[in-house]
Amino acid sequence: MSFKVQVGPAQIAIHQGQTVLLTETDGRVHWPSNRGLYFRDTRVISAWAIYANGELWDLLNGGAIAPQAARIFLTNRAFETEDGPVAARTLGLVIGRQVDGGLHEDIEITNNSQRPVRFNLEVAVRADFADIFEVKGDNIVRRGHIITSWSAKREILRVTYHNRDFCRELIVRTGEGDGRPTVYANGRLSFDVALKPGQAWHRCLIYDLVDGSKRFRASKECIHSSETSDHSRNIDEWQRTVLKIATSNEEFYRCYNQGVQDMAALRLPLQGTDHMVFVPAAGLPWFVALFGRDTLIVSLQTMIVYPEFAAGTLEVLAQYQATERDDYRDAEPGKILHELRYGELAHFKLIPHTPYYGTADATPLYLIALHSAWKATGDQTLIERHLPNAEACLIWIDKYGDRDGDGFQEYQTRSTAGYENMAWKDSGDSVMYPDGTLVRGPKALCELQGYVYDAWLRMAEIYDELDNNRRANQLRKKAALLFKKFNELFWDEKSGFYAYALDGDKKKVLSVTSNVGHCLWSGIIAPKRAATVVNRLMQKDMWSSWGIRTLSSNHPSFNPYNYQTGAVWPHDNSLIALGMRRYGFDAEAAAVARDISGAASYFLLNQLPELYAGLQRDPTGFPVQYLGANVPQAWAAGTPFALLQAMLGLQLDAPRGKLYVDPALPAWLPDMTLIDLRLGRRRFDIRFWRDGKENLFEVLRGNRSAVERKAVSELRKNNVNREASP
Repeated sequence: MSFKVQVGPAQIAIHQGQTVLLTETDGRVHWPSNRGLYFRDTRVISAWAIYANGELWDLLNGGAIAPQAARIFLTNRAFETEDGPVAARTLGLVIGRQVDGGLHEDIEITNNSQRPVRFNLEVAVRADFADIFEVKGDNIVRRGHIITSWSAKREILRVTYHNRDFCRELIVRTGEGDGRPTVYANGRLSFDVALKPGQAWHRCLIYDLVDGSKRFRASKECIHSSETSDHSRNIDEWQRTVLKIATSNEEFYRCYNQGVQDMAALRLPLQGTDHMVFVPAAGLPWFVALFGRDTLIVSLQTMIVYPEFAAGTLEVLAQYQATERDDYRDAEPGKILHELRYGELAHFKLIPHTPYYGTADATPLYLIALHSAWKATGDQTLIERHLPNAEACLIWIDKYGDRDGDGFQEYQTRSTAGYENMAWKDSGDSVMYPDGTLVRGPKALCELQGYVYDAWLRMAEIYDELDNNRRANQLRKKAALLFKKFNELFWDEKSGFYAYALDGDKKKVLSVTSNVGHCLWSGIIAPKRAATVVNRLMQKDMWSSWGIRTLSSNHPSFNPYNYQTGAVWPHDNSLIALGMRRYGFDAEAAAVARDISGAASYFLLNQLPELYAGLQRDPTGFPVQYLGANVPQAWAAGTPFALLQAMLGLQLDAPRGKLYVDPALPAWLPDMTLIDLRLGRRRFDIRFWRDGKENLFEVLRGNRSAVERKAVSELRKNNVNREASP
C-alpha cells in the first residue's frame, strides 16, 4: 500500500490516564488553538514555545514513539549573539516528552559547529485553565484567577488557578542543571547555554499537576528510559495477557494488533469499590473519560480478548447508577450514566456531566455486558455482586425507559442542557424523516427495542442460574411480547424494511439507516425477514464497499462527510456483522469484515479511526478521513475483535465449561490461529483453516473436549432466545 491516509490535522498526541498532550508537529502549542496539556478536563498548558535568543527552531521530524511518549527533532535558524552570528542548522535540538502522572520533558541541544556558542534558551509556558468543553466549543470564559509564583532558590514555577473551591495547579521543576541559575521573567524560563564544538547540553522540565489538594507527579526518568518505565512495563504485560492471533493475512493481522495497542493505550484507571480497575476510555483527544454506552460496547467487543474490561466497567458504572430523579442530569433511579467529567463546568454544575445520564441504551447494555462477562468468566459472584444493579436496570426499563407504557423504549430529554438524541447516533441531526425534517420526540428507536429484548432474555438465563424460575419466565414472556409487537409495528411491508423509529405520535420513521443492523445483533428481527434486512443493508446506497453507511445515500439528508448521516463507523459495522452471522449470513458478514480490514490498511499504522467518509469505493479510491475523528478511539479499536468473533462464530460458556466455535473463514482470510483464548481460568490455542469450502479447526493447547462446533444461530436460540414464536 503506497498511500496512507492521515486522519485529522497534523499534530502529536500523547496521553496516559486522564492526562493528554496535544501539540503541533514541532512540539509547540499555539494560542489560540485547541492544543495544550489537558488534565482531568482542564487545559493546564495553553501555550508552549522554545527560542534561541528570541528565534524559533525549525522542525526536522517528530512524532509519538509510544502512546505516552514523543520525540521531536529540530534545528536552529540563524541568530545573533554577543560573540557573533550562529549559522542556521548548526545546532540540533531534541525534545523528548513522556506523560506519566504529569509530564516529563527532556531538552537536549548539541553544538554541531566548529566554534563555541553561547546563547539564551527560553521556554515560554502559559496556562489558561480552560474547561475542555469550552476549548472544544471555542467559547472560553474566564471565571477565576490565575496566580504565578517563581522560587529562584528552588527553581520551581507554580501557576495556580482558583475559582472558589475549584483549584488546578501546574508546578514546573527545572531538574538538575549545569550550575548556571535558571531565570523566570516575562512568562519564560531562561537558561544560559554555553557549548564547545561537539558538546551537548541537557535539561529536564518536570510538570507536576494538582487537582485540588492531590498532586500527580511526573516521572523523573528521561525519555530514553521510558521503555523501562512502570507504565511501559504495564502495557507490555497487558499485551502479553490478551488474546493474540497468527494468520497469513498481513492486513487483518496488522489491524488486529493495532487494536490491541490502542486498547492498551486507552485503559483508564479508575477507583473501584476498594481497588483500582481499568476501563476503556472512549477516545483521544476529547473523550478520555468514563462513558456508559461506549465503555459497555467496547467491553462486549473485547470479551474474547480481555474480559477484565467488562468486570471493571460493570463495577465502576454500578457506583454511579442513578438512585433518584434529577431532570437537569436526565437521571432516573436505576439508569446507567452517559458521561462523567471533572472540569470546572462540571464542578459548578454549569453542565450536567456530574455525571450526565442522557443515554437510553446504556442501561440495557449494562445487562447484556453482565451476562456476557459471566459467560466468559464463569464467575457467579460477578452476577451475585451486581444483581441489585441489574434489578434496578430492569425496573428503569419498565418505569422510565418505556415513557408511555406502550411496551416500547422511548427517550426525550427533560434537561435544559440535555441531548436531543440519546442513542449511539447522538448528534442533533441524526434522526430524520424520509423528507429530511428532524423527528421530535419522544423517539422510540429500533435498536433500543432490540437491546431491551436481548437484555431480558440474557437476564432470564441469569435467573435460571440463580434458581429463580418465576423471574426468568416473567422476563421471557415480556421478551416474547416485545418481539411480537416490534415485528408488527416497526415492520413496513411497502418498503420491505423496518422503521428507523416511531416518532412522538407513534408514526413510523421510514428513513433507511444502519440502526436496523443492530436489531440483527440483538435477535429481535423475525427470522423470515432476516434475508430481506441483510439484502437491503448490502444494496449500494447503504453498502459503500468501505463498510455500511449510517444513512442511505438516497436520503435527502445524506452527506458522506457528516458525522452520523452518511459516514461509515467501524464499530457500527462490527455489530452488524455479528448480527449477520447470528442469522446465518456468513458471506455478508465476511464482506463487511473485509471492508473494514481493507479500509484500515490505508490508514497510518493500520489504525481504525472513529469514523470515515461514506464515499462509494472505486478502483482509484481510498477511505477519506472525517475531520475531527478521534484516533485512537475505543470502539473503533475493538472492531477487529468483534469481526474476528463473527467470522469464527466464537461463543463462550464458561459456566458450562464449553467453548463453541462455528468458523466461516472467507477466501481472503484462509487461516487463523488464536493464542491464549480464555474461557474462565482455562487458556486455549486453536488453529482454524479453510480446506476448499470446508472450515476446519484444531485445538493446539487446552482441553479438546471443551471445544465444540455449534452453529451460532442454533446456540443463541438454545441458550438465550427461548421466547415463544410470535
